[in-house]
Amino acid sequence: MNNTPNEILFKYWGFDSFRGSQEEIINAISNGQDVLGLLPTGGGKSICFQVPALLKDGICIVISPLVALIENQVDNLQKLGIKAIGLKGGLKFNEVDKLLDNCIYGNYKFLYLSPERLQQELVQERIKAMNVSMFVIDEAHCISQWGHDFRPAYLSCAILRELHPTPPVVALTATATKRVSEDIITSLDLNYPLIIKDSFFRKNIGFAVLLTEDKNGHLKKYCQQIKHSAIVYVRSRRKAEELSGFLVKNNVKSTFYHGGVDQKMKTERLNLWLEDKVKVMVATNAFGMGIDKPDVELVVHYQIPDSLENYFQEAGRAGRNGALAKAILLTNTTDKVLVKKQFIEILPDVAYVKMIYRKLNTFFQIGYGEFTEVKFHLNFNEFCSIYKLNTFLTYNALQLLDRNSVISLSENFSKKITIKFISDKDSLYRYIDQNSKLADFIKVILRTYGGLFEFDTPINTYLLAKKTSLSESIIHHNFEQLAKDEIIEYNSVSSDLELLFLVPRDDDRTINMFARNIDEQNQLKVEKVSTMLSYIENNTTCRSIQLLHYFGEVQEKECGICDVCINQKLGNTDIVHSKIKILQILKEKKASSKELQALLNTSQKIVITALQELLEENYITLNAINEYQLL
Repeated sequence: MNNTPNEILFKYWGFDSFRGSQEEIINAISNGQDVLGLLPTGGGKSICFQVPALLKDGICIVISPLVALIENQVDNLQKLGIKAIGLKGGLKFNEVDKLLDNCIYGNYKFLYLSPERLQQELVQERIKAMNVSMFVIDEAHCISQWGHDFRPAYLSCAILRELHPTPPVVALTATATKRVSEDIITSLDLNYPLIIKDSFFRKNIGFAVLLTEDKNGHLKKYCQQIKHSAIVYVRSRRKAEELSGFLVKNNVKSTFYHGGVDQKMKTERLNLWLEDKVKVMVATNAFGMGIDKPDVELVVHYQIPDSLENYFQEAGRAGRNGALAKAILLTNTTDKVLVKKQFIEILPDVAYVKMIYRKLNTFFQIGYGEFTEVKFHLNFNEFCSIYKLNTFLTYNALQLLDRNSVISLSENFSKKITIKFISDKDSLYRYIDQNSKLADFIKVILRTYGGLFEFDTPINTYLLAKKTSLSESIIHHNFEQLAKDEIIEYNSVSSDLELLFLVPRDDDRTINMFARNIDEQNQLKVEKVSTMLSYIENNTTCRSIQLLHYFGEVQEKECGICDVCINQKLGNTDIVHSKIKILQILKEKKASSKELQALLNTSQKIVITALQELLEENYITLNAINEYQLL
């Protein structure tokens, strides 16, 4: 039997030696010590617990946030001949029961499960009966309310100490500030943990921020130039589909990935990308965690992320093989305004949360001081329409009430009805002529929603009912008929909210219990967005130095390959000359950045830098059709 870490490493992974702090972490775990490991994306976190787990008797229990991540880890272990089980969603009670029995009696080495699964009484009871070698909390920043991916279910991880007090607890993350690290230690009750923080410096990634009004043009150029793989991150499902289609039309093999894609299709698309059958994956942040593709040479952020943590983790998926890679953030003046609207203006304050709580009680006719254990069904769209509420603010307010155990929400809350027209327009017009009963209904839909022929479009049936004077049941029936006649694709999942009140009605006093927390969380999100924007606007400090400073790491040596370092190498003289020439050109006519670059006959980086400086110095402005002109 192999009985040293190096022998295990070589037998299963074929490596001769560990890297970074892996060996120090492994030795601490082997000696029964708790560990907090802060390792960069691609830094080999899984090796840190998989090696000691194979050295120890018993089973290693890993708490992991995503189904895709669990599947990926379990598949990799099974391919190595290591017995591992993952408790995925959709399993029936008897299936979970059987898998947990295997963990007790089947000599398995790893059990992966989500924090939500850990909350189940059956799972907790079976864990008590297992011979547990260690507990691992992967993506541990999710346990902290100050982290960028806070998940309340992660707080249930604290119960692991009660189930088995003696096995070591290992918390691992690639993105944690000092405040988040302290929160992880406290929340998990880590006992005198070894705290390891490897440098987050990725010397082979050239970070860049490009201010441009022609994002698509630059994206096409970057993606056409790559030899291996790329990831393009966007913030919406529609934008993922739209950009993937744009790239395909420009002869770039691409596909898209987001939360609305069913699991089978996700797996198929992931495999196309992993097997290099498509070069570019256009995705929301639903994609990436646990995806270990070493030859990603380009990560593009098409839109501004909400925090440096998310940006750094996603950009860090480039260059895992050590080869030179790029992480480019495309932005423009409009983006900076939008990011505040999308991330800041949808944050409900304490007064708004109190108002929503009162209206919920009024809506269900619950008296002051009354407590009911009845489950209520709420049509979210109807609720917002009756009280004329902003849907985004209301959604976030309900999430806050759920997170603070005032109410309990069902999982169906955010699911929607979507349609997409699949017939061509000529066929649709003929169909309207031949089906007079549906003609007006179809025309209202076409007038109300855009992109119906290109995308799966979410439909608000309550508002549609008001516009058409039809009942929602008739609207569903009409959609079913259109789908049967192959005019549309129709996906219907109940969007009703199942709601349970968890405390007696006490209005303001109920919210006052966590009002300070709401204020602090809102302020934290404002700070994160502000820091993200500061990073974008800072074109004088090396990008890597900026990023590392945010995570509390002092880096004096410049990377030499980011846009800031390259611009400094190009020299200020070239930029000054370009600024003078641009002003001369704009005296004669308005011009786009593309036209200016052609007229100046110089590099794109110099032109963009010169334009940025002229904008900041208020010499020029940008008009409605993306042309630069003198102020």
